[in-house]
Amino acid sequence: MAFEIIESCVNCWACEPLCPNKAIYEARPHFMIDPDKCNECAGDFEESQCVSICPIEGAILNELGEALNPPGSLTGILPAKFAELVARQQAA
Repeated sequence: MAFEIIESCVNCWACEPLCPNKAIYEARPHFMIDPDKCNECAGDFEESQCVSICPIEGAILNELGEALNPPGSLTGILPAKFAELVARQQAA
């Protein structure tokens, strides 16, 4: 039971100070989560703090490799709709 931060992380420092277990650490090229320390904030918070503050969609994955803030979840724009809008703009 541990999360993973992937390469889309921009090292914004939003999550690191919120982690109650100090599982998040600065690494290159992005932040990482120590799986031995991460318990997904169980017992400390109702919602995982790193996920609740992360401004980058898809940067944090659960143990199944699924994005916890999937594309469209923060902007409200679904990926298919976004692709359609980009295609229209490029065609214009």
